[in-house]
Amino acid sequence: MARIFDVIEYTDEMNDEIVHRFPESGIGDYRIGSQVIVRESQWAVFYRDGNALDVFNAGRHTIATANIPKLIDWIGKAFNDRTPFPAEVYFVSKKEFANKKWGTPQPIIVRNPGMGLGVALLQGFGTYSFQVKDPQQFVAQIVGVQHTYKTSDIEERLRTMLLSKLQDVLGETAAKNSVPEMIGLTEEIGAAVRAKSKEDFEAIGLTLKTFYIGNLKPSEKSAQELRDMGMLDMATYTQLQAADAMRDAAQNEGGGAGLTAGIGAGMGIGNIMGQALQGGYQAPAGGGASAGAKMPDVMTPAEAAQFMKVTEDDIMASITDGSLKAKKIGKSYRISKANLEEFMNS
Repeated sequence: MARIFDVIEYTDEMNDEIVHRFPESGIGDYRIGSQVIVRESQWAVFYRDGNALDVFNAGRHTIATANIPKLIDWIGKAFNDRTPFPAEVYFVSKKEFANKKWGTPQPIIVRNPGMGLGVALLQGFGTYSFQVKDPQQFVAQIVGVQHTYKTSDIEERLRTMLLSKLQDVLGETAAKNSVPEMIGLTEEIGAAVRAKSKEDFEAIGLTLKTFYIGNLKPSEKSAQELRDMGMLDMATYTQLQAADAMRDAAQNEGGGAGLTAGIGAGMGIGNIMGQALQGGYQAPAGGGASAGAKMPDVMTPAEAAQFMKVTEDDIMASITDGSLKAKKIGKSYRISKANLEEFMNS
C-alpha cells in the first residue's frame, strides 16, 4: 500500500541545494487536508503528471481544492475529498547563492588599435551570485524530475553564459577605449555584463544578482602561441621571438652575457636582437627561400624550414635526432646559419 503523507516539509538549510523534491523517489500520496509547511527561505511547487498545480510561499498550508484550483479538475465529490492523490512537491530555495567563481579559460581577443600588434588578449576572473526568481519556471525548464538540484549542477552553464556576454562587452568597450583604459573600467564592464545577461537568466527562472571583475589583464601568451592562433605574420613573430629570448636571457643565471657566450663566436645575442627588432629579416615570399632572401645568422625552426622548403615538424625531427645542431633557449630552439648550411650540405 502506498504511504500517505499528512505533513510535507523540508527542514534542511539548503546551503548548496537550489531544489529538493519530496519524496525523493516515486510519487507521493497526499490527502486533501494534508499540511504543507514552507519556511521563509523556501517556495513549494506542486506538480502532478508533469503539470504545476500551484506555488506556496512561506507558512502552513492545507491542501484543498480551494487553494489548489486545478485539483478540482481531476478530484471530485465522489471521493469525499479524503482520497489520496499522487503528486510531487519541489522545495525551492529563495537564498542568494553568492561568491561563485568565474574565469577566462582562454584569452579573449579584443582590438587595440595604435598599440603593439593592434590586438590584445585579455584574461580575467571574479565572482558572481544568482537567485531563483520564478520557482515554477526553474523547476520546469532546468530541474525536471531530479530529486535534488545543487549549485554545482548549473554553474558551468551559468559561467558559459557570462563569458559569452563578457566577450561581447569587451568587444564593444574596445571600440571606444584602449586596453589600458579598459582595465580601469571594471565596474562599468561588470554592470554591462549584468544588463546583457538579464534576459538569459530570466528565461530559466533565475536572476543574476552580482557580477564582479576581480582582475582583468593582458594575457601572458608567448609569441609561438600567438602565432599558432593565426594572429602574427612572420616579421612580427620574429620580433616577438627576439623579445622572448631577451626575457629568457635575463632570467638565466649569469644573465645575458652567459647566454651569449653559449651561443658561440659570431652569433652574439645583441646582434640577433638588433636584426629582429629592426625588422632586418623579412620572410621569403611564397613560403620558401627566394634568390634575394638573406639567411640570418640565427634562425627559429620555422625560419629554417622556409629556407629548406620543408615543414617545421621536419626541422624539429632533425633537431631531436641530432642530425641538425640547435641551441635550446628557454622553451625555444635557435639554429645558427653555419649549422644549417652544414646540415644542408651533409
